[in-house]
Amino acid sequence: MYKTFGVLAHVDAGKTTFSEQLLYHTESIKERGRVDHKDAYLDNHAIERQRGITIFAEQGRIHYKGDTYTLIDTPGHMDFSPEMERAISIMDYAILLISAVDGIEGHTETVWNLLRKYHVPTFIFINKIDREGAAVEEVMQSIKKEFSTDALLLKEEINDQSIPESILEWIAERDEKLFEHYMEDNIDISQYFSALLKMIQNEQAFICMAGSALKDIKVKEFFNQFAILTKTKFDNDAPFQGKVFKIRHDEQNQRITFIKALSGTLKVRDEFQFEDLTEKVTEIRLYNGTQFNIVQQVNAGEIFAVKGLTYAKIGDVLGDNANLNEQFELVPTLQAKVVYKGAEHIKEILRIFRLLESEEPTLQVVWSEKFQEIHVHVMGIIQLEVLEDIAKTRFSIDVQFEEPKILYLETIQNTVTGYGHFEPLKHYAEVHLKMEPAPRGSGILFDNACHADDLSIGHQRLVEKHLFERDHHGLLTGYPITDIKFTLLTGRAHNKHTEGGDFREATFRALRQGLEQAENILLEPYYRFKMKAPLDFIGRIMTDIQQAFGTFEPPIMSENQVTIIGKAPVSTFMNYNTIFSAYTNGKGALSIQFSGYDICHNSEEVIEQINYDKNADPEYTSSSIFCVKGKGYVVPWDEAEEAMHCLKK
Repeated sequence: MYKTFGVLAHVDAGKTTFSEQLLYHTESIKERGRVDHKDAYLDNHAIERQRGITIFAEQGRIHYKGDTYTLIDTPGHMDFSPEMERAISIMDYAILLISAVDGIEGHTETVWNLLRKYHVPTFIFINKIDREGAAVEEVMQSIKKEFSTDALLLKEEINDQSIPESILEWIAERDEKLFEHYMEDNIDISQYFSALLKMIQNEQAFICMAGSALKDIKVKEFFNQFAILTKTKFDNDAPFQGKVFKIRHDEQNQRITFIKALSGTLKVRDEFQFEDLTEKVTEIRLYNGTQFNIVQQVNAGEIFAVKGLTYAKIGDVLGDNANLNEQFELVPTLQAKVVYKGAEHIKEILRIFRLLESEEPTLQVVWSEKFQEIHVHVMGIIQLEVLEDIAKTRFSIDVQFEEPKILYLETIQNTVTGYGHFEPLKHYAEVHLKMEPAPRGSGILFDNACHADDLSIGHQRLVEKHLFERDHHGLLTGYPITDIKFTLLTGRAHNKHTEGGDFREATFRALRQGLEQAENILLEPYYRFKMKAPLDFIGRIMTDIQQAFGTFEPPIMSENQVTIIGKAPVSTFMNYNTIFSAYTNGKGALSIQFSGYDICHNSEEVIEQINYDKNADPEYTSSSIFCVKGKGYVVPWDEAEEAMHCLKK
């Protein structure tokens, strides 16, 4: 049986130390490393050992009692949470570490919410019980209050032959049929055990145990219990499907694609189709840390890496009827300019950042041909420091970054129809696009109301393709537009003169002409926060939120603590963690999560500061081009509607 599980936690909760203990006890490694000694087995990158934090999700391979486990050690720092999310998306189970001293911390809630989003059955290890101030029962109360009332603390092993009375009662309370048997004292242990397994799978039971990773207390017992209570089922006989979750480049700069086999088997020399290109798997590797074995075949449920695939992207599902790409939740809210003053040509630096982008898609590298500039999207300052280190150690180049700026978006508030016509000599295309405001967070949507009698299906698909082929600039700041539903109303081609690029020009002009008519609004990223602190600080907290242009729900007050949940702009709240920790003397807890985009609190100021000139954008124009007597001429956007050839729909 193959099982993939992740070890997750807030930074410094001890997950890498915990992972080292598991690998040691299952004889996957001969010696245990430690983060503070800079010799942790899974923190195998020099930059991780130097900083003492996990940056990259790495895996270890464990053989235990006839089953094969892939352990994934994930980053705990918020700046590297997209790497963690991608790892979560391919897990069968998760082990969440919570400190018995510090309890549920800010990033712990982010992890928990992602695990629920991807429906990963979760076990909890309450760590650091050897430390002064450890309070297991208090942490359990917090888990039940903040996460789930279905959390269950185990103090002794259970299996299909032996379950303590208190656990039997707990299971019976959650199963009507078993409750009847329990009340009749008609107890079949195996039935209760099977019911518990089902509850764990369905996220209706969260098994908790307590111990110390550093002192090796209860780690082995926890994993043995984990092994007993986890089952997987994969179909080797089905067609192969596999999900790409990580891409790396080895010392020879060869691309290594990491995949979770969802079904079927994969062999060396098997092929995949990418649009018009076929690629062949030339090598299959099973990794354990930096070491790997080369195999000829892998089965459903396994985690493996292949050589030979250059077009597969992170999030792709490969195989029969697949090739879908998953959209992940955690996205950067900052953008920074790359500063390079070395001897290499800037295009070589761009090539390096494109390679890094294939490994970390959220970088979303932006190249400005006009200004010969590279910009990257990031989660925070620590990520920029790490990128500088990577550029130096891997590629021997010295780069720096300007201070990161907020990533804004634009949308519209009213419904308009955009008109685009492109007809220089021997070219022809016309597009009419209805543009409507879409719900916040929905992105770009497309509908088609165009009849094939007006425009061929092939040309209709071209319009859709061009709407989604890139981010489109808004009029206020030049930042991308979002939350707009486009409906293709009608269009026209010419039997002789229409070429492929003509509909790209007409579509972009229709989009831009629609924006010129619309009421445009600026959006900025927001955090959803949750603050817990002693009651004495309630006044300070509420004042700070208001000064940060945030909003909050009515405070939740207990005897000596207040909890405040709300929403605030990233621009005003991104550095608040340090301030909050200082004035609460470390007694407060602040959880921050990206909450999507909403109306910018200081639009006029931002628009003035960016100073975008919509009429000087080299990539866009809202004017249309028409042709008369063999000559093309420009029609400005506000006159274009009357000049269109198609009837209005």
